[in-house]
Amino acid sequence: MKIAIIVLLIALIGIGIGGFFYWQSQSEEREKISEINIKNMEIKSPEFNNEGPIPPKYTCDSDNISPPLEISGTPNEAKSLVLIVDDPDASSGTWMHWSVWNIDPQTESIAEGKLPNAAVEGATSFGEIGYGGPCPPSGEHHYVFKIFALDKGIWLESGASRSELEKEMEGHVIAKGELIGLYSREK
Repeated sequence: MKIAIIVLLIALIGIGIGGFFYWQSQSEEREKISEINIKNMEIKSPEFNNEGPIPPKYTCDSDNISPPLEISGTPNEAKSLVLIVDDPDASSGTWMHWSVWNIDPQTESIAEGKLPNAAVEGATSFGEIGYGGPCPPSGEHHYVFKIFALDKGIWLESGASRSELEKEMEGHVIAKGELIGLYSREK
């Protein structure tokens, strides 16, 4: 009798583990499929070209205000937009310069130094809320302005971290685009 119970428990544990790995592989497969279905959007700035230099006005060396941005290609089914600006060249890992969510999907432009109506800003790697312009300690860095269209709104408080934002976005991105600006500080 005891042996039968032990065999049954081992079988149930085996089924549970097998089910977990099946669920995990299905989840990864769904993620791959959703990546394939993500549409392209466009984000650009009238102040700098893609892969072009960012004017000092938008950096820590001058006014440190956000540049004007233009957004197009937002899918009709989008419920909100998310903007993330980061520097993948930072020596300590990707540096967050700005995150903004719950941008109205009808938004076609974001004015210089302005936050879109009803949008919410997250924490930067500088430890502040809002825009923190390019400020590389040395060399030329790439600043990636990423726009995401989501099939839902994000209901995080102002000052939320990048990891909190990305967790909320996971599986809900239906379109995205990016603009890369370059900046190096003169010595």
